[in-house]
Amino acid sequence: MRKVREVLRLSWVCGLSQRQVAVSCGLGRSTVGEYLERAAKAGVREWSAVEALGDEALGRRLFPPPVAVPSSERPEPDWARVHLELRRKGVTLRLLWEEYQSGRPEAYRYSRFCELYGQWRGRLDLTMRQEHTAGEKLFVDYAGPTVPVVDRATGELREAQIFVAVLGASNYTYAEGTWSQGLQDWIGSHVRTFEHLGAVPWVVVPDNLKSGVTRPCYYDPDLNPTYHEMAVHYGVAVVPARVRKPRDKAKVEAGVLLVERWVLARLRDRVFFSLAELNAAIRELVRSLNERPFQKLPGSRRELLERLDRPAMQPLPAERYAFAEWRKARVNVDYHVEVEGHYYSVPYRLVGEKLDVRLAGATAELLHRGRRVASHLRSDRRGHHTTVAEHMPRAHRDYAQWTPERLIRWAAKTGTAVAEVVTTILGARAHPQHGFRPCLGILRLGKHYGEQRLEAACRRALALGSPSYRSVRSILEKGLDGEPVAEPAQAPLPVEHRNLRGASYYGTPEEAPC
Repeated sequence: MRKVREVLRLSWVCGLSQRQVAVSCGLGRSTVGEYLERAAKAGVREWSAVEALGDEALGRRLFPPPVAVPSSERPEPDWARVHLELRRKGVTLRLLWEEYQSGRPEAYRYSRFCELYGQWRGRLDLTMRQEHTAGEKLFVDYAGPTVPVVDRATGELREAQIFVAVLGASNYTYAEGTWSQGLQDWIGSHVRTFEHLGAVPWVVVPDNLKSGVTRPCYYDPDLNPTYHEMAVHYGVAVVPARVRKPRDKAKVEAGVLLVERWVLARLRDRVFFSLAELNAAIRELVRSLNERPFQKLPGSRRELLERLDRPAMQPLPAERYAFAEWRKARVNVDYHVEVEGHYYSVPYRLVGEKLDVRLAGATAELLHRGRRVASHLRSDRRGHHTTVAEHMPRAHRDYAQWTPERLIRWAAKTGTAVAEVVTTILGARAHPQHGFRPCLGILRLGKHYGEQRLEAACRRALALGSPSYRSVRSILEKGLDGEPVAEPAQAPLPVEHRNLRGASYYGTPEEAPC
């Protein structure tokens, strides 16, 4: 009590401030303030009253023992509300305890409050033990069982995959059927999930499905470019679950099990004739699932979605994500890249470079190091070319060695039949450069099969009237180049052709036409 007395004497008799008293007594300012507050609550406001009390009596006045309150008489916190409030961003057990004990001297102290909450939470299902912030995470996966859909015309059965998404805080569940787990269906299911929720979560947690994660990795997983583009469009972060760590996506594991039992089991005897019919049935059952009251918590999934998750989620963007597929392609010497069997031109300076190809709707975009270098209308004509004149070299200054004349001279070193096949291929194209690729392929066959066999194969291709790379390669692969062939009835095509301008046309780089 000596220090308490000294604090009161210096404050009341000497008139020192709390800071000065704290320095003099070697105490903290908060401790000095607490002693003065206790004295005021005990009715001790003058130094004479302190001198009249002994240490024991002063201690009982300022530090009365806590009132013994039986546990049965202490107010019991609403543990279900505490559990739900903890899912709100920034809410802690300390804050909830302060709100609980405010104005209640008989309330539990903080340590006992935390202990009792831990015991109450331990009585919940295991799937409820993981804490999730409102609006933060959406867990996605596919159910194991599929649902057969019958084709009315043929009677053929086609299995529909079941996509499942579960919000972390509210457990709100979404499910739908798709024809596959491929990239387009995978992205489409995400888009429809966001639109159904009316908002976008901050994080999406998928399994390491190949459509979403190209290369699983504990520290830095490699996302599919289309999946990443979709995530950027909606402003979400994709954090795949770790490989062989089911607890990372326990929410969706439980959600998938619930959908299998609550939805798919009820549909096991129904026959569906279209995907739309199946999804209508799934939608109705999932709606009733989300509106069903919880067994151990107040409210339902839908109520928690409206109260917890949706207010904390991001708004939907103004435009819906347009599906785009990404590929990689290397620019050949004819400054074209092959995409789905069709050839698209790019600026000739990019010959040999590796490009990103973005296929969206009717457009094929070609990007080099993130910058678009060409854009074409998509074409499904395999083996054909789409060429922009501006992409062609003005005089082939940088790639003058790749001229039709040089290819023909190179082919002539192997044999006249090889030269004739090359000439025919180059002459059949609107631009001779379009024939560079198959001609180079033919010449490279000589390295593998030998020049003599290549000459014999080209002679046979000419006799059969099919002078092309595929024909020559097929003859060599099947060993038909050794079979006797009749000489062609028509005279061989001349080396000169209206599309072949001659080596003199190009001249030296200084003389090349602009």
